[in-house]
Amino acid sequence: MVHVLGVQLPDYQYARFALTAFYGVGHKTAHRLCARLQIHDKCKVRSLTPHQITELAAFLSSPSTSTPIPRFPLATSSYKPPPASTPLAVLKEETKKLSQRAWADPLRNIKIESEARRVVKDNIAHHRHAMGLPVRGQNTQNNAQTAKKLNRVDRRG
Repeated sequence: MVHVLGVQLPDYQYARFALTAFYGVGHKTAHRLCARLQIHDKCKVRSLTPHQITELAAFLSSPSTSTPIPRFPLATSSYKPPPASTPLAVLKEETKKLSQRAWADPLRNIKIESEARRVVKDNIAHHRHAMGLPVRGQNTQNNAQTAKKLNRVDRRG
């Protein structure tokens, strides 16, 4: 079994499906992550190289600071190639212009594992505490008096 950031990934499972064990990573995000790290769809966890595991751990630990993937411009359907006599410098300049177009990385702003849990829990728990209600899913119709006493914010100076 591979151990990445406190999560055990089973050896027999496809890497794409094993990545969904991380909180905040669904099938679509796992598929994009495998494409970014050049992991084949049918690659099992046991066949990942140490380099791929290291890249995976580095990306999952901080997606916003990871290295951007290189973007190579793709030709549109209306593209007509320049004549063969076009100088190489002109071709490089055109390629540079095409590659400088703004492109947003869809994996740049994802929140994974503890960060995503913290964001969700902070929002819900904070509001429940502020209202003086039970935080952990207790019944509020009959027996919320204890929670209302304990969660009451003391506003006296």
